[in-house]
Amino acid sequence: MEDVLSVYERPYDPRFPQICMDETSKQLLGEKQPPLPPAPGQPARYDYEYERNAVCNLFVCFEPLQNWRQLSVTDRRTAIDWAHFMQQLADERYAHAERILVVLDNLNTHGPSAFYEAFAPAEALRLSRRFEFHYTPKHGSWLNMAEIELSAVSRTCLADRIPDKDKLKAQVAACEKERNTNAATVTWRFTTSDARIKLAKLYPTISV
Repeated sequence: MEDVLSVYERPYDPRFPQICMDETSKQLLGEKQPPLPPAPGQPARYDYEYERNAVCNLFVCFEPLQNWRQLSVTDRRTAIDWAHFMQQLADERYAHAERILVVLDNLNTHGPSAFYEAFAPAEALRLSRRFEFHYTPKHGSWLNMAEIELSAVSRTCLADRIPDKDKLKAQVAACEKERNTNAATVTWRFTTSDARIKLAKLYPTISV
C-alpha cells in the first residue's frame, strides 16, 4: 500500500510519467422492442426485455498528473491483449519517457511475463525495461485511481444499453475525447501518513 501511495506523492516528471491501469467488462445488450421516442411530457421509454449479445473488455490508462486517459475496447482481456495495450502506450504516448511507472492490480495477466507471451524475446525484454510496476495489495484495488476513472466512464458513457462492439467503440471514443478536453481529473488526498493512522490495524505490532 505504501509503495503505491509513494508513487502518487512524486512530482510530475515527463521522463518518468505515472499512470494507473485497469480494465472492466461490458455486456452488449440489444433491444427486443424498438424504444418509444420522447414526447411532450413523456420521456423516452424502453422495454424491460433485451437481447444479450457479446461481452467486450475495456482497458483504461489514466495519467492523473496530466488529466489524461486512454480507453481501448477489445474482444478479450488475456495477457496478450494487455501486452499489446501496454506496447501501444510505450511506443506512442510515452515514446520519449525513460521509464513508465504503472499502478495496477496484481492480476495474473499483468506483468512482464505477458510480454513474453505476446512478443519475441527481444521485444518482450525491451518492454519490460520500459515499465516499473507498482501493484495494489490484496483487497486494496481501491488504491488504483484507474478504478475511479472507470467508475466515472461507466456512469456517464456506458450506462445505456449498447448493442454491438462498433457502437461501444464509438461511445468510448467520444467519452475519452470529452473527458480529455475537459481535463477531468481525480482529486486524491489519501497519503502514507493517513494510512498509518486510519489503517493502523493493518500494520504489524512490534514489541520492543
